[in-house]
Amino acid sequence: MTQVTEATVPEFATGVRLRYDEIRSCWILLAPERVMMPDETALEILRRCDGRASLGSIIDALAAAYDADRQVIAEDVCNMVEELAGKGILRR
Repeated sequence: MTQVTEATVPEFATGVRLRYDEIRSCWILLAPERVMMPDETALEILRRCDGRASLGSIIDALAAAYDADRQVIAEDVCNMVEELAGKGILRR
């Protein structure tokens, strides 16, 4: 298994989509036989996992947007991407 680094370019795995659910009035992550409701923090990260942006650029954007410590954001983002990749939600 490849470890997540700031050079990693995450994208949704085949069959996984992020979309707004009108009925539930929230964003949902649809995966084969699963539906997940990401919290606001996860949603901000997932919206940027487009298969073009590296984790480093995602971390930079989030640190700037939230005026937060980059190192803290980097750790949280890398951990989340690693976890979702392990569950087959993201590819890295």
